[in-house]
Amino acid sequence: MRKIQFFDTTLRDGEQTPGVNFNTQEKVQIALQLEKWGIDTIEAGFPVASPGDFEAVEAISKAVKKMTVAGLARCQQKDIDAAYEALKAAKFPQIHVFLATSDVHMKYKLKMTPEEVLASIDYHVRYARSKFEKVQFSPEDATRTSLPFLLQAVQTAIDAGATIINIPDTVGYSNPTEYGKIFAYLTQNIKSDQEIIFSSHCHDDLGMATANALAAIENGANRVEGTINGIGERAGNTALEEVAVALHIRKDFYQCSSAIVLEQTKQTSDLVARLSGIPIPKNKAVIGGNAYAHESGIHQDGVLKNPETYEIITPQLVGVKTNALPLGKLSGRHAFSAKLSELGYDLDSSTINDLFKKFKVLADKKKQITDQDLIALVTDKFRRSADGYHLQAIQLQYVSNGYQAAVISIQDEQKNIHTASAIGDGSIQAIYNAIDEVFMQKPTLASYEIQALTSGEDAQAEVRVSIIDEASKAMINGVGVDFDVLKASAKAYVHASSLLKERGQ
Repeated sequence: MRKIQFFDTTLRDGEQTPGVNFNTQEKVQIALQLEKWGIDTIEAGFPVASPGDFEAVEAISKAVKKMTVAGLARCQQKDIDAAYEALKAAKFPQIHVFLATSDVHMKYKLKMTPEEVLASIDYHVRYARSKFEKVQFSPEDATRTSLPFLLQAVQTAIDAGATIINIPDTVGYSNPTEYGKIFAYLTQNIKSDQEIIFSSHCHDDLGMATANALAAIENGANRVEGTINGIGERAGNTALEEVAVALHIRKDFYQCSSAIVLEQTKQTSDLVARLSGIPIPKNKAVIGGNAYAHESGIHQDGVLKNPETYEIITPQLVGVKTNALPLGKLSGRHAFSAKLSELGYDLDSSTINDLFKKFKVLADKKKQITDQDLIALVTDKFRRSADGYHLQAIQLQYVSNGYQAAVISIQDEQKNIHTASAIGDGSIQAIYNAIDEVFMQKPTLASYEIQALTSGEDAQAEVRVSIIDEASKAMINGVGVDFDVLKASAKAYVHASSLLKERGQ
C-alpha cells in the first residue's frame, strides 16, 4: 500500500486559533504525544515570530527522537536563518518556506509582480536548500492561484531544491473535485529528476477540509497536513484524526497506510483539547463524546445484536476505554508513575513527586481516581508552573437575595501574595471582580463553560473561560480544574488573566 505521511501543525497553525497560547512545556508534552501517535513531521513553530516560538522549536528539537521537526519561514533570509538556528539540535530537521501566489495576495498584500514572486521563490528556496537537506515550499493561497502560474511557482521551487511541495487551501475556498484536480495537474506536469512529495493543507471554512485532504490523496498527494481536533484559524484545519481513521476504515478504497497508532488517538485529542482550552464538540467525528453513543431504540437493538450494524469504528480502535482507573488513596508512587507513563506523560522524578502529593490530596476527597482526573492533575501542574500565577485561597460570603462577597489571594511569579475583595450579583461575579482587582485589568468575559470530568457526586469540575481585552480585542482562553466548582472557576479566570497580563507587558 502507498504510505501517507502525516504532518502536524497543531503547534503552529493550531496555535493561531483565537485564544490559544501554548507555553513551551505544553508544546513539548504535545510533541512527545504526537510522536507516540505516529506523526512523521511536526511543524514546531515559526522561529522568527517571537523568542517564545524560537525557544519552543529548539526545545522540541531536543526532546523528540523519531519525528522530523520543521520550522516555518517566509521567503526572507532572516526567517530561514532563525529556523536554522532553532533546529540545530533536531535529529531530522526540515524547513517550510512559503510565499503567496494568488493574484489578490500578490497585488494587495505582497505588492509584487508575478516575476518578482518567482524570483523570490528561486532565491529563498536555494538559500534554504544550502542550510537544509529537506526543504518544503508552499505557494500560499494556491487554490485561488491560476493553474499555469501555480505550475510555474512550483516548478521554480523544485528547480531551486525543494523536494516537498505543499498546496494550501489557505482560506478554505476549494472543494474535493477542484482540489483533487490541482494535484492531478501538478503531478502530471512537473519535471524533476528526483521524487517530489506533494502535500495537502486545508482549512475548514466551508466544512470540506477533511474531504479535500482525502481528495488530494486520491490524486497523488503522499502527505497530509493538519491539526489535532481540527483547531486553527477561523473554522480550523483538517482534523488529522479524521483522515487517519478514514484511511484505515476505508483502506479498501484508498489503498493507503500510515504510521499513525490509532489506539493513541483519543489520548492525543484529549491532551490538545485540555491544553488549548478548546473543548471537543460532542458530535465531533472520531473522538466526540457521542461518536460511539446510541440513543435510538432501533440503533440500540442493532448494536446489541451486532455492533457492526451501526458502528463502523470501534471505540477501542481510537483508544476509547470503558473501564475506570482503579487508583485510590492507598495506591503507591510506583503505580501512580506507571499510570502517568501509560497516559503518555514523560516526566522527571521531581515533577512526579510533586504530582503524587497532589494526587494523595485528591484521593482523600474522591473514592476512585480516573484517567481524566490524572490528566487534569498534570495539566494543572503545567499551567501553574507556566503562567507564574496561581490561586492561593478563596473566602466567600453568601447572602440570600443580596450581593455576594469574595476575598481572593493570588501568588505571583515572585511568590508574593496579592489579596483583593469585591462584591457581585453572584458568587462567580464576585470572585472574578476580585481577580480583576489583583491583576488591575477589566476584560470582558466572553464565555464560561463548566463540565464534570467524571460522573458521581465526587467528580472534579472543569471550567473553561474566554476573556476579551477591550484594548486589543484579543481573545484569551483559560482552564481550571478542581474538586470544588467555585475554585475551578477561579483557577480558570486566573489562568486567562495571567495570559492577558503577560500579553500586555
